[in-house]
Amino acid sequence: MKKLLSTGYTDTAFNIATLTLRATFGIMIFLNQGLSKLNKFSELEHSFFDPLHIGHRWSLVLVLFAEIVCSLLLALGLFSRLAAFVLFIDLLVAVFVFHRGQPIAQYELAIVFLSAFFALLLVGPGKYSVDGMTGK
Repeated sequence: MKKLLSTGYTDTAFNIATLTLRATFGIMIFLNQGLSKLNKFSELEHSFFDPLHIGHRWSLVLVLFAEIVCSLLLALGLFSRLAAFVLFIDLLVAVFVFHRGQPIAQYELAIVFLSAFFALLLVGPGKYSVDGMTGK
């Protein structure tokens, strides 16, 4: 019981926590967001949200890069902070631009992802990652 109320933690617990965050959120955004957009590419390429005014297709390509490539890199722990940064920007746009004016229930999952990627951006990948194994 004393350990449950403690604010201390071990390096092992920290590294397992970062592994869990990276793997869970990286794989979830890959499977639930990235793959579904990739499978509907031909339907979405002419109507996808275009906040940067670079064209619907290129906005979709950027989001696919974030939600497929960067999510897998983050799950592996390779270039983790860079991948977390790209995903953080992706979710910032989703939360504060795309979902602006909508009820919070419409985008509460995006806020959860945004928080997780921000935390990983701050703390890094942890020891149990490709970055951690290479000493980065």
